[in-house]
Amino acid sequence: MQVLKPTEVIEMIPNGSTLMVGGFLGVGTPDCLMDEIIDQKKKDLTVVCNDSAFPDRGIGKLIVAKLVKKLIASHIGTNPETQQQMIKKELEVELVPQGTLAERIRAAGVGLGGILTPTGVGTSVENGKQVIELDGKKYLLELPIHSDFALIKAKRADYLGNLSYSLTARNFNPIMAMAADVVIAEVEEIVPVGAITPDEVHTPNVLVDYVIVDGRH
Repeated sequence: MQVLKPTEVIEMIPNGSTLMVGGFLGVGTPDCLMDEIIDQKKKDLTVVCNDSAFPDRGIGKLIVAKLVKKLIASHIGTNPETQQQMIKKELEVELVPQGTLAERIRAAGVGLGGILTPTGVGTSVENGKQVIELDGKKYLLELPIHSDFALIKAKRADYLGNLSYSLTARNFNPIMAMAADVVIAEVEEIVPVGAITPDEVHTPNVLVDYVIVDGRH
């Protein structure tokens, strides 16, 4: 694990990359990294996230800046800009049921070839997907979602890179840290090794490549 500046880690991200971004309506989203992506004008991004937050917050700012080519999310109802770009075909949106989204990310992290879920059977979600019947019940085969980079937010890191999250701000962050080639964690503080007890380690350091500190805290 290396501690770098936001400018340094975002410089590593090429245009056209696939990014997983933690957060739920902006809670648990690495805002410093979002701002740096905008400052460096990274573009043609595919973003995997729970939602696109709000126009002035979190992932929503990337949408407003028109840096996102494709969005894979569970809902977009809180961001009118996302809806407008989708309607105008300026932004490709793949809507995935929230539980299915979480499990597809987790499947990539633990090396599964896919998951079986009844969610979406008999609806438009089924279109183009393999339907498998087990014990008389139909399931959709949903494939893993992997990314080039995961941009996650934690409360604390120690100097080895172990991460601890704050309450519900944990949300998608831990599973995204398992499913990316490179993991960049934005934290509020870095503490000595041992200050985060084993029970408090939500993401182990072996998964974390780079840490940046949110200077606002």
